[in-house]
Amino acid sequence: MTLAARQILQSYYDAFNAGDVAAMSDCLHEDFIHYANEGDARPGKQAFAEFSAHMSETYKENLTDMVIFTDESGTRGAAEFTVNGTYLKTDPGLPEARGQTYKLPAGAFFTLKDGLISRVTTYYNLRDWMAQVSA
Repeated sequence: MTLAARQILQSYYDAFNAGDVAAMSDCLHEDFIHYANEGDARPGKQAFAEFSAHMSETYKENLTDMVIFTDESGTRGAAEFTVNGTYLKTDPGLPEARGQTYKLPAGAFFTLKDGLISRVTTYYNLRDWMAQVSA
């Protein structure tokens, strides 16, 4: 079970780096809920697809230095990584986008159900990001 959990998390992040939202969605359980950093909870695959579409037009990101952890039951996981990004389009309420680049340590926590991701909670330092894109 632990290997399967690790594989689904790796597939999720491989799809993220490929910009393949459909493949990311394939990793999600029907009861999926997304807790984005500093944001509201987004239940369901449709809300995740809408969020991902917004993110894709606003930011170009690639994750490196990936380390994935899973518990023995295969129902919980975590990942630590570096976000390497470019701010493409101004996100409402945030600094103006001018193609600034940024690099942030980040992490995520997962719940898995029936071999798929049923929850992801993402964390990064928003103040650090704002300082980098405001410089």
